[in-house]
Amino acid sequence: MSDTSPSPVRWGLLGAGRITEGALIPALRARGAAIVALGCRDVERGRRLAERHGIDHALPYAELLRRDDIDAVYIGLHNSAHLPWTLAAIEAGKHVLCEKPLALNAGEVRRMQQAQSRTGRLVHEAFMYRYHPQIDRVREIVRSGELGELQLMRGSFGFRLDKPDDSRWDPALGGGALYDVGVYPLSLMRLLAGTRPQVRGAWGRLGPGGADVLAHAVLGFGDVVAHLDCGFTLPGLDVHFEAIGSRGRLRLPNPFVAKNVEAELHVCVGDEQRTERFAPVDHYMLMAAHFERAVRGEEPLRWTLDDALEQAEALDEMLARLRVS
Repeated sequence: MSDTSPSPVRWGLLGAGRITEGALIPALRARGAAIVALGCRDVERGRRLAERHGIDHALPYAELLRRDDIDAVYIGLHNSAHLPWTLAAIEAGKHVLCEKPLALNAGEVRRMQQAQSRTGRLVHEAFMYRYHPQIDRVREIVRSGELGELQLMRGSFGFRLDKPDDSRWDPALGGGALYDVGVYPLSLMRLLAGTRPQVRGAWGRLGPGGADVLAHAVLGFGDVVAHLDCGFTLPGLDVHFEAIGSRGRLRLPNPFVAKNVEAELHVCVGDEQRTERFAPVDHYMLMAAHFERAVRGEEPLRWTLDDALEQAEALDEMLARLRVS
């Protein structure tokens, strides 16, 4: 009897940061994927991390991309490095799963689209939260009409960033709260509204280095009004999402960081209220599983670079209209 199980995707990981170590490596291990090499600017530091996780090779980024035993790369570098290393990986024949934000502007996404069209390699923006079952359920409820006509959305993602040397403080490295956490509620708003947003206004505050550290935006999705908040200077984690229709509302207390915890969805329609609960899952693992199936040609990507382009265009407009104090 022949073995019909699919061949594991062979991975290279660019970046040795907290998401790579704390999320991607465990997710890929759970998939049984082959992690061939870890790419790190500080190769000695990379060797130590590779040894901790049983990865055979720790290499400079370019050397990793030259290997012919790697099918796909995950890019977990600072935001300004996403474009050059995504393009380098595509040209090296690798598929790319890149952390959000995929790019710093719409022009960068268009360059990725051109390279993808020429090479046939896949590029995917790593919005892991979209793969949690609670998000599919929210989409189902909104589309079913149970809430009536969608009228208002509110989304927030903020926390306290205490590391003074973190790249997210530095606008030259693609830092700022909108790029780091504001992208999450924006992405979910677009997912539920199903249409391109118009930025009605954006306000914020800059930190000492010039990056936005607090931001609020008002968006319009046709007749739907949306309020978005994000920040680096809050006293604790502030994460939630709410969608309100003409007949009812729903609320996600933990829409974006629900890895391996029980998640809840609260729905109120008229006098009826209910709470739907979701068993703990690793949404990074679910994302990696989908990406690997797409790499093997078993299914199309759920979200293509057209989605990433619309996201980047909305961010461009928000940043262009951001009034700061």
